[in-house]
Amino acid sequence: MKLLITGGCGFLGSNLAASYLNEGAEVIVLDALLRIGGENNLAWLQEHAARAGKLTFHRGDIADAQVVEDVFRQHAPFDYVCHVAGQVAMTTSLEDPRRDLLTNVVGTFNVLEAVRRFSPEALVAYSSTNKVYGDLERFRYRETSTRMEPVDYPAGFDENLPLDFSTPYGCSKGAADQYVRDWARIYGLRTVVFRHSSIYGGRQYATKDQGWIGWFCQKAVEHRQAEEQGREPPSFTIAGSGKQVRDVLHAEDLVRLYRAAFAARDRLKGEIFNIGGSLVNSLSLLELFALLERVLALREPLRPERQPRRRSDQDFFVAEIAKARQQLSWEPRLSATEGITAAADWAAGIISAGTP
Repeated sequence: MKLLITGGCGFLGSNLAASYLNEGAEVIVLDALLRIGGENNLAWLQEHAARAGKLTFHRGDIADAQVVEDVFRQHAPFDYVCHVAGQVAMTTSLEDPRRDLLTNVVGTFNVLEAVRRFSPEALVAYSSTNKVYGDLERFRYRETSTRMEPVDYPAGFDENLPLDFSTPYGCSKGAADQYVRDWARIYGLRTVVFRHSSIYGGRQYATKDQGWIGWFCQKAVEHRQAEEQGREPPSFTIAGSGKQVRDVLHAEDLVRLYRAAFAARDRLKGEIFNIGGSLVNSLSLLELFALLERVLALREPLRPERQPRRRSDQDFFVAEIAKARQQLSWEPRLSATEGITAAADWAAGIISAGTP
């Protein structure tokens, strides 16, 4: 089996690459190595490739059509193209909307055109986002002591929810999402779009602006270390009330999802799936902090400083995953407690190693 993974040194991409390398596949990774932790993940993948599989790494920007074409000319045809490269932080998109557009829209267009020319039988899986649905303020909500809940969508949102692109990030990911869908309709490519909720797990080098679960796991581990050393815990901030809710999905279940898509590739031409941990694995920020306090046995609760709510934030997003269950025979296996426990261990490891 031969795969191309764009963004293969990122969080999702490196987990996918390692999974396929472990079974002896040929994996080609295209990554610009712009994100923190990318070089660490590349070294980790090279260790995997020394034991099994074949890894070829190309450093380059998917927004450069010639870079993408060169990779395809050298390695195509592929069985599977996992297009998980992208600019993934809403705050970054607000600061530099042109770079956001080039990476997410132009980069996706370049990948699709290269598939059409050099590897038309490959399955293309695209990592999209729940932000294509906007801020969801048009719905009614009730507020509890720890979370917000939509009155009319108690089980979460399915794929019939109208699109409502908001922020440069939502616009760029949404435009790319629709290109991937339409290249199946117009040109007959096999494509699938995954509109992800909150994803987390090992190999994620989280920052304040991206990867909120990993970031708060790091803050909780730092809090525990301060308690053990008799120091004042370091301060950290949250935006808004802390009652914003997301359904959380661990990397292990993500890899299973992309594998399930490949198994169903002959039925996937322009399909779109809302993907997340579902209602049973949903957490607000406040609920995540309570869970981390239990998992890490903290003596004192986490007390973040509150800042104003971020523009276009969603008070609630949980993916209704019935379509994925039916068409892909997929659903999450790891509970939020199991996943957060593993994520806290990962955070402790990178802090101990002094990695970014």
